[in-house]
Amino acid sequence: MVKFSKELEAQLIPEWKDAFVNYWQLKKQVKKIKISKKPHHVHDGNSSLIHDFGRSIFDSIRSFTITSNMKFHKSHEVSQVKSIIKEGENGEEQEEQEEIYETENELVQLFSEEDEVRLFFEMLDEELKKVNEFYKTKESEFLERGDILNKQLQILLDLKQVLSDRRRKTLGSRSGSGFFSRSHSSSGRNSDFSETQSDCGSPTGTETISQTEEVIAALEKNGINFVNSASTRAKTKKGGKPKVAMRIDIPATTPTRTIAAVTSMLWEDLVNNPKKDGPREYINKKKIQCAEKMIRGAFVELYRGLGLLKTYSSLNMVAFVKILKKFDKVAKQQSSANYLKQVKRSHFISSDKVVRLMDEVESLFTQHFANSDRKKAMKFLRPQQNKESHMVTFFVGLFTGCFVTLFSVYAILAHLSGMFSTRTEAAYVETVYPVFSMFALLSLHLFMYGCNLFLWKGTRINYNFIFEFQPKTALKYRDAFLIGTCLMTSVVGALVVHLILLSNGFSPSQVDAIPGILLLIFLALLICPLNVFYRPTRFYFLKVIRNIVCSPFYKVLMVDFFMADQLTSQIPLMRHLESSACYFLAGSLTTHGLPTCKSGRMYRELAYVISFAPYYWRAMQCARRWFDESDINHLANLGKYVSAMVAAGARLTYGREPDSQLWFSIVLVTSVIATVYQLYWDFVKDWGFFNLKSKNFLLRDELILKNKSIYYASIALNLVLRVAWVETVMHFNVGPFESHLLDFFLASLEVIRRGHWNFYRLENEHLNNVGKFRAVKTVPLPFRETDSDG
Repeated sequence: MVKFSKELEAQLIPEWKDAFVNYWQLKKQVKKIKISKKPHHVHDGNSSLIHDFGRSIFDSIRSFTITSNMKFHKSHEVSQVKSIIKEGENGEEQEEQEEIYETENELVQLFSEEDEVRLFFEMLDEELKKVNEFYKTKESEFLERGDILNKQLQILLDLKQVLSDRRRKTLGSRSGSGFFSRSHSSSGRNSDFSETQSDCGSPTGTETISQTEEVIAALEKNGINFVNSASTRAKTKKGGKPKVAMRIDIPATTPTRTIAAVTSMLWEDLVNNPKKDGPREYINKKKIQCAEKMIRGAFVELYRGLGLLKTYSSLNMVAFVKILKKFDKVAKQQSSANYLKQVKRSHFISSDKVVRLMDEVESLFTQHFANSDRKKAMKFLRPQQNKESHMVTFFVGLFTGCFVTLFSVYAILAHLSGMFSTRTEAAYVETVYPVFSMFALLSLHLFMYGCNLFLWKGTRINYNFIFEFQPKTALKYRDAFLIGTCLMTSVVGALVVHLILLSNGFSPSQVDAIPGILLLIFLALLICPLNVFYRPTRFYFLKVIRNIVCSPFYKVLMVDFFMADQLTSQIPLMRHLESSACYFLAGSLTTHGLPTCKSGRMYRELAYVISFAPYYWRAMQCARRWFDESDINHLANLGKYVSAMVAAGARLTYGREPDSQLWFSIVLVTSVIATVYQLYWDFVKDWGFFNLKSKNFLLRDELILKNKSIYYASIALNLVLRVAWVETVMHFNVGPFESHLLDFFLASLEVIRRGHWNFYRLENEHLNNVGKFRAVKTVPLPFRETDSDG
């Protein structure tokens, strides 16, 4: 049977851990009570009664005494209510009730001589107060959010009704002349609800005002105030067009919206007066659809938050019951029933507002976002978690065994056939090495990611919430291991087949297509539209890669810049992909003239582009985040990636001119600057270390791992692996095979460093969420008021 302490630790909400009952501390206090039980003498005149809470001959006497005391003090309550006379807003005196959790009842009187018992109930009072206050705070937040969402939904429904009515009228009269018929397709940040029309196909002034009246009437009844609306329009000049102080905020998450937002901002700042002659934008169907999607996402997050709060209430109640049962067991009496009754009367148990709001959200969501289909609505509100299968574990073991066996066979065959001899080494390595090294680095990265997932799960780091993963797209650590082992087994199997065919007399032009075929198979599997081999995850991965490549036009999420950071550690993989493409696409397969391909000018210039690309993408993400958030730290982070680009370019040039002392000096200076910059950002910004005021020397106050020496060792390891670039300025006199092997080893170390960095980066992000009790994503809402001149 699983102990409740472990069950609680497994089920509690990680971000709200500090707000839960400190069951472990209370359990320790109960143990202290058990240890400190000693006989005490209570003198009453010349008589004395020995109270011993252990087993003794006085059990029957003590039982009678306790029962009598409990009956005598039955009228006492566990918590008191203090009345406070407070002056209200209107000058009237109001009475406010404040709960004070004090155990001044028969329990304390009974155990007044037991300091540990008194301390236990004082701790219990504090925990009950903490739980109630946190529950009330979160409940009020969710109730307020629910009211706002109801208002937003009503505005959306009214606008959709006006849009539908206007479309029907337009189709009945003339096409293309309605208020909603023409609009800019763009919807950037802060798009004004403007009732102006373009000159082409614009309706008459009377018709425009009539249409405007419909929109204003639909919105004002929901409490939205407008400048020059019905109450103030009489003050405007005759013939003037009314301006509505209402905005629809559609986030610039796509390139179209981003370009529109920047264009709109420049137009307002440089060309026109933004308060008078700003760009003309209209309400259209596309904006309404975007607003509907935003409100739907906000309802899903609200429902999720309410579910978490409900879980919080139930788990804390069970914790109180369990700890009081432990106390009764130690005291050998059922003497805490009154306290438990008071716990059940507490706000976090007695309040039903959360349950009623959940029912209301279910009803509204089913009606307006699921076409009254409850089953469809529940797929959004309560997404099902993918069940873990033992078959995944079985195949991980199977493929691991196959990989080890095949790799051993390959090593033996390569030695026996003399593939790494001087006679055949160069041609074989140049042909096979790029493709298989690329797959090996990818498999290693998947293995490190699987290790990350395993450690994050074990330390209760909520990576699904941080990355905003959906249940159907999130990989578990077993899945990551399965993909990695399957990939490497296929690669080593292809290596064995390739080597056997070469040893049996097949010409290189016939068998060298095997690596290319393997590469095409995996690319085809990656984009395969069939629902096989983790399709939701594959498509989500492609979406993230698209967001990275198109930076800064897509809104940057945590998963986007986290994946871009992974790409900065996979530049060797991208270079191998370039070599493979050069070999298989430039005619080298038929002529077997690989030097012809690599000596081309385009190949050399493309190497710079590939080396710069990941840093450029990451820098553009920093620029976009600065544009969205106006945080100067993002510009400082951008400088880090610019310095890395300069250092990478210098090292690449020095590799082609190894005798140049000038380039050696440039490489040394730029690499040192970039390394110091990166190390500072790793330790201080990404990991949150080197806090001089921290109670943990050179670390941070909150640490998930109990052994602090692990953090100090990780700092040293990251420092050593960050300076691996020193190898590029040291020319070792080795052969082609040893040179490629050394490059692969250094590339593997960088992948390992990145996997090591990932854990502490997400640990720091998780602790930031815990510090702010942030367990639910805040979804921006589309409709808001703004100031406007009349």
